[in-house]
This record gives sequence, structure tokens and C-alpha cells, in this order.
Amino acid sequence: MNINPLQVYEDEIQSLEKEIKMLTEEYECNQHGSFTYSNEKTKKAMKRIKRKFQEDPKQYYSSPDLKTQLALLESDFSFLMNFTGIWFKNYSRKLLEKSEIKTSYKYRLSGNCQSVPFQLEFRLTEENQSNKNGYAAVTDLNIIIESEESSDLSMLVSRVEENGNLLLFFKSLSCFSEWCEYRKCTLAHFKNKYPNIVALPEGLSGDCMILKNTELPGFGLMIVWKIHVDKDGKVVPVLDFLSKIPMPVLENKTFASDMPHWFRSLLHVLGIEASIEAVIKSLCRGK
Repeated sequence: MNINPLQVYEDEIQSLEKEIKMLTEEYECNQHGSFTYSNEKTKKAMKRIKRKFQEDPKQYYSSPDLKTQLALLESDFSFLMNFTGIWFKNYSRKLLEKSEIKTSYKYRLSGNCQSVPFQLEFRLTEENQSNKNGYAAVTDLNIIIESEESSDLSMLVSRVEENGNLLLFFKSLSCFSEWCEYRKCTLAHFKNKYPNIVALPEGLSGDCMILKNTELPGFGLMIVWKIHVDKDGKVVPVLDFLSKIPMPVLENKTFASDMPHWFRSLLHVLGIEASIEAVIKSLCRGK
């Protein structure tokens, strides 16, 4: 089948427009709950895109030059990748079927969301625009997460592979990755602030923190920080508190046995960082 080169460029532009729309919707869903991007950084990013638009707003709508349109779309797409933290490193599209009724492509994507790498492969079938009830369906979806956190995302991946909801996948992956970065920064903060008390047996990418008082041999506390993602894409941090307390310490230091319950109560009132800080200070006072 002979394919018009002009049509190929138009198809590519339409595909990029849809991807930009998807990322825009993802941003709108997450903008109120995001903590990775500060207000100052957000304002700078929005001023940048607003300035680009004000320089020549007509070019976004009326440029007859396909190369110019493609360059503008790529620029906007790059802005959205910077803003959401989702970066696509490799992209390929293969035409599988094209008729008067529908068009099917096979896509392969790979990239990173913050520090979490991913690979996607799926088939996208679209009805032609002449059909008023046109639709786009994602099928044959395969997702690979090449990360230590892949087990935490297994339920979400299975659900998305079943229903083909790519928006749900990227929305949840973005939120999950932000929590992973926040956990890493928090662990690093306390390790640097209390080097003689805090130990990270699995490093900054791990999910546990061990607290020890050098004046109390055999005494140890552990904070386990998991990030749970359910099949509906809801991302929830789950923190637990474990202790290793010798009997003499337990008998003389009643605060230690009450700490797990106390810590969970603090989480609801103070939040994660302030609660960990309170535990460490209590451990220091327990000398």
C-alpha cells in the first residue's frame, strides 16, 4: 500500500496532539496534590509557556508549515515532560492496518518517571474522523517496570494491562514516583542530621530506617516505609514501627513499649517528617 508522505506527517502531528492532551489531563488531575514541584518552580514554568504563547499566538493555530507545527508540538511536549517528570527516551510506531473505517498502529515506548524506568508496548486502533462516533481503543498492552519498586506496582500493572487505561497508569506512576523521591530525600535528611543514630541498611532507595542508641546496647527501633498502590491506582504511604528491646530496657523504659502506638498517632497529627523527628528525639532523651 502506498502511503502519502504528507498524510504520514499529519498522522504524526495528530498522535503528538493526543499525547500532549493525555499529559495535560494528568497534570490537571495531580496539580492540587503534587509536592515535588514548588510554587516558585510552577510559576516560572507557567510564565515560560505563557511568554511563548504571547510572542506569537497565531502560530499555534494557523501555521501552514508542517515542520513548524511539529517543532511547536515537540516544544510543548518537552515542557510537559519537564513539568510532570515523565520522560520518554525511545518511541516507535508501526502501521498495522489502514482502511476507510479504522487505522491501527503498534506503539513501543520506554522512559523514566522520576527514578522509575518503564517500557510499554500496545496496539492503538482509531476510527477515522469521518465517523461521528469515532473511538480509540488500546489493546495488547504489555507493561514492564525495571525497578526494585516493581512489586509495589504489580496490582496496578495487572489492572491497566487488562483495561488498557494508560491515563490511569501514568497518573498513578507519577504519584508513586513522587512518593519514592520524597522518601529518598527524607531518609537522606535524617541520615545526614543524625549520622550516629540513623542507619539505612538498604541505602537511600530502601524502605527502612534503623534507629539505635549507642548507650543502650541491644536496643533498636525500625521504621518501615512502604508505598502501596492498589488496583484502582490509589497511592498511599504505609509506615510501620518495629522495635528490638532487651527486657531490662523494656522494664525501665516504658516509653519504648508505647512507641509503636504513639508513632502511628503522631503520623495522623504531625505528618511523616515531624513524626520521625519526634521518635529520634525521644530515643536521644531515653539515654
